Amino acid sequence: MRPVFTALLFLSLFHGTAFSAGEYTDKQMDALTVRVGKTYWVKTVDGKGPLFLTAPSEKAATFRVEDSESFEITEVVGRANKNPYFKTKLLSGKEGYIRPDAFLEEFNLTIVTADPHAGKKRQADEFAQEENARVEWIQSQPWSPAIKQASIKKQPMPGLTTSEIKKVLGAPSRVVKTHGPLKVIEERWYYPDGRVLTFHNELLSTIDLPEKK
Repeated sequence: MRPVFTALLFLSLFHGTAFSAGEYTDKQMDALTVRVGKTYWVKTVDGKGPLFLTAPSEKAATFRVEDSESFEITEVVGRANKNPYFKTKLLSGKEGYIRPDAFLEEFNLTIVTADPHAGKKRQADEFAQEENARVEWIQSQPWSPAIKQASIKKQPMPGLTTSEIKKVLGAPSRVVKTHGPLKVIEERWYYPDGRVLTFHNELLSTIDLPEKK
């Protein structure tokens, strides 16, 4: 059965309905199993996510999970007496339970089918990869340990070339070129943090730091 169809079937069978023990039909009990094996994510609203139970009982203690944590529905328990609960396993390994009607109530609100912070995590992963590549490149250069350490901390020293600075700091936000005396080409590189790097004939000569307020 295709995922979209099964999801629509689940919604059509349970939408707008609250259940007590023994009120589920056999057809509805079977429909609950379409969720087993699927992974969902918590998306907090006003700082709160869905409530999970520590046991398949209305009297069990409840707990909430952190924003963007995922959980898998591993089983439907309570089928024998038609008092079902979704058994869940959180990414942390903790197990919990949630009634199907409570799940449906929170579905697409605090329970979603995709990681709500996937974009940010992907950006963080890409930044980490770029940073690792930057540090590896610096370590591979025939520089002194002092220059390498300073460059890793993004504190370049005079004498580096424009291409080396791009590797160390990245591209500047603005470049101003002028021709000085004796045909010396001067470039001033402006960075978002306020630093201004001055190059003469493509060699770093001075670094102007922003004034502390």
